[in-house]
Amino acid sequence: MKYDVCIVGSGAGAGPVIHELSKAGLKVVVLEKGPWLKTEDFSKDEMVATRRSIYTPNLKDECHVLVKQNKEGKWMRQSTYSSGRDFWNGSAVGGSSNFMSAYFHRLKPVDFRLKSEFGEIEGANIADWPIRYEDLEPFYTKTEELVGVSGKVVPHKHQEPRSTKDFPYPPLAENVFSTWLDGAAERLNYEIFQSPRGILSRPKDERKSCYYSNYCGSYGCSSDAKGSSRAALINDALKTGNCTILPNSKVFHLETDGNGSVVKANFYDSEGNKQFVEANTFVVAAQAVETSRLLLMSKNDEFPNGLANNSGNVGKNIVFSGGGVGSGQILFEDIDPEEAELINAPGVFVNRASQEWYVINDDAFSDNPMKGGTIDFVSEHANAVTKAIPLKWNDDGSLLFGSDLKEKMRSYFTEQRKFKFEIFVDWLPNDNCFVELDDEVIDKWGDPVAKVWLGYHEHDLKVGEYLAEKAENLFKEAGLVNVRSSISGGVSPNLQAGGCRFGNDPKTSVLDKNCKAHEVSNLYVTDGSFMPTGGSVTYTFTIYANAFRVANHLVNKLKPS
Repeated sequence: MKYDVCIVGSGAGAGPVIHELSKAGLKVVVLEKGPWLKTEDFSKDEMVATRRSIYTPNLKDECHVLVKQNKEGKWMRQSTYSSGRDFWNGSAVGGSSNFMSAYFHRLKPVDFRLKSEFGEIEGANIADWPIRYEDLEPFYTKTEELVGVSGKVVPHKHQEPRSTKDFPYPPLAENVFSTWLDGAAERLNYEIFQSPRGILSRPKDERKSCYYSNYCGSYGCSSDAKGSSRAALINDALKTGNCTILPNSKVFHLETDGNGSVVKANFYDSEGNKQFVEANTFVVAAQAVETSRLLLMSKNDEFPNGLANNSGNVGKNIVFSGGGVGSGQILFEDIDPEEAELINAPGVFVNRASQEWYVINDDAFSDNPMKGGTIDFVSEHANAVTKAIPLKWNDDGSLLFGSDLKEKMRSYFTEQRKFKFEIFVDWLPNDNCFVELDDEVIDKWGDPVAKVWLGYHEHDLKVGEYLAEKAENLFKEAGLVNVRSSISGGVSPNLQAGGCRFGNDPKTSVLDKNCKAHEVSNLYVTDGSFMPTGGSVTYTFTIYANAFRVANHLVNKLKPS
């Protein structure tokens, strides 16, 4: 059959489109490269979640080539298969939203006009968005209700405008450490607030509430409390009978008719056979790097540089999450046993954040106002494997083993608890951060893998270090010891955007304000690729909201009369 809409991918950028179009009576087919894992397939197996390629492609079958500068400034390339550094972030029905930590901060109005507010920064390709916060606000609200966001709106000086007074679900249960942070912030006159989370604190329809398993980020949710695209949206879409999911379907080429329209999505099925589907409209939401890769692979006589890429903008201005991390410890010998027992309680969350320095007005740091960022306060991940691995090193870098290693591990796991903070600043888009097709490495199907250039802007580090100093002060005031932080230009694949930025000028953007490709009449991109800048928060909430916005546009345009 010929479908109304073909959607490539099924994560946060696809789920709202799948949900809304299916509900509107349109026939939708979803091509997902990964398997169709159900709720009952997810466990808290530490090896499966973090040490094996179970939820991501095997690097022998499909890898990336990463290009980074060494200390001497020379650009060095290496495949993730040879390095063992996995750059995937979830490949299954529901995408990486299955495995997110689900910190759901909205962007602020200032994020939509970064260039207008703060001006040019040399070496950065900053651009204002073609829409404003007010255009997205109703869809943030819709995401909060449908996906399910828990928290408490606490007024602060950078609180964004809202059409509702509070989140639809109350805050999740908290560790007593949260009150330590509250007290320290009050003494320092810092603003902190409860972090909103895309995790249900009470049941919603067929989804159960969080049961505080102690394993959240990087793990699939076995209660469906986490607001993944699969649990929150796709399962509901399937009930309409209008949604068809084709898992293990790796799309390799979008075929056009010579007149600026896509007519087929060509893909490999689970047996490696070439198949195709036809549709009237196509939506790509394969996550930023892989979306750019697919469009670049979809070259033909009409688009010799790749689909929608006659302007040369596809793959350009990729953005990740700028910032870094910090940590501190509470030693149980320094506090009362009863308090230590509360601090050591597993499963419950810290759920505190500060956006006091979302815009920095500090003459000691800069003569002009500067875009700052967000500090999220979290507990160390419970995964015992990732906790234990760093303990094998002595302070001088030599290996520790035997009884000394056992004693170090016993002390770490029983005599202290580590808490962390995560710094989020704008990753400034630049000419050294982009995606192209590698000319040497291919995947198991014979297609070129994505070659990702990971250049960063030094400005990101300066802002990150400023925020880290504030976070360190708060930890020390709260009584933590061994407080430290690390700000770098290193990247993680779990937060990626850009590559198909939207805008009003086809010469400088790939998509229009409704995320339709300027050069292709029936092609939309709804993952984080559309974002010209990333803001100073995690991206998933905004990707959800924008996908609902685009879905609303598509329903009005395509729904049966």
